[in-house]
Amino acid sequence: MLVQKHGVTYHDKAKATPGFTLHTRNFADQIWLIDMDGNVVHEWKTTGGVTHHNYLLPNGNLFVCERVAEGPKVVSGKSGRMREYDWDGNLLWEHVDDHQHHDGRRLDKGGAVYIAWQLLTDAEAKMAKGGVPGTELDGKIYGEVIREVDEAGNVVWEFANNRREFFDNYAIEPLAPREEYGHANTISPLPNGDYLVSYRVLNLLVIIDRQTGQLKWEYHNPELGGQHDCQMLDNGNILVFANGFDVPGARPNFSQVWEIEPESKEIVWRYFAKDNPLTFWSPHISGCQRLSSGNTLICEGGQGCIFEVTPDGEVVWEYINPFYGPHPLIPGGTMNWTFRAKRYAADSPEIQNRV
Repeated sequence: MLVQKHGVTYHDKAKATPGFTLHTRNFADQIWLIDMDGNVVHEWKTTGGVTHHNYLLPNGNLFVCERVAEGPKVVSGKSGRMREYDWDGNLLWEHVDDHQHHDGRRLDKGGAVYIAWQLLTDAEAKMAKGGVPGTELDGKIYGEVIREVDEAGNVVWEFANNRREFFDNYAIEPLAPREEYGHANTISPLPNGDYLVSYRVLNLLVIIDRQTGQLKWEYHNPELGGQHDCQMLDNGNILVFANGFDVPGARPNFSQVWEIEPESKEIVWRYFAKDNPLTFWSPHISGCQRLSSGNTLICEGGQGCIFEVTPDGEVVWEYINPFYGPHPLIPGGTMNWTFRAKRYAADSPEIQNRV
């Protein structure tokens, strides 16, 4: 199928939520801020190589995860360098951990929290169930650690998943390689200081109690299909992009966005393409954001498509990423894959008086 148009392909001005959308392409070294018409109104060019997760801080600075060559040779989600740039692209802060991957967040108290790989011992690796046999990385399996550092880069807190409570209860999904036990892809700080984490290949969401270092909430559902971008909403519910990869059952795989009520664990709202579910499908990356209007911004990462839907599921804005480039998993080809996207209102602290 040929994509006939890029940029903004649809815009219902009466129903869409005005603002500016931040996005990049996987393996790019630029980050773009676009208006509702798809025009680039600001961009950053990183000095440290290609980027992964990025977002704007309330002071208008850009926080970004960039790739480094060092560290484990896992391709998916590899980062290693976290940086803060000001609006003009000047480097203000950085922390390097060549085991860091996928996601990181600057903390209000200084420093950052992020996801990093941690090599399992041989004994731990034997307890890790599931996955495709023989697909360890050089015979090893990497687990996950949530790591918090202060402004100077000193480690002040950690939570690792090399625990019996994980090994006994959660297995790597059947089609995933055994190079990673967890494949965490989201670390979302909560207002009370706890952390909400997504473990993709375990189809698992957890809340970690920051004070006790214990799990205080767990949600395991194979129908998540390798989920991404979990976040707590103002109403206390959890929004998540359910990729729908390798979901058990007879139905074809397709993606959804779920809103989960934590206490009952019921899905109280969901979006999928009702006219043809296969038209909304990204087996990897991707994200979502509940907007102030009540609409939801969705990043269909594998298609490079960012779109906005109403609570009833009506699409009111759509943008196809026009920025293509190489990717190591696509020899000789290009892609416009988009890990996540974020919408900011014109009067938000991040944007106000800057564009």
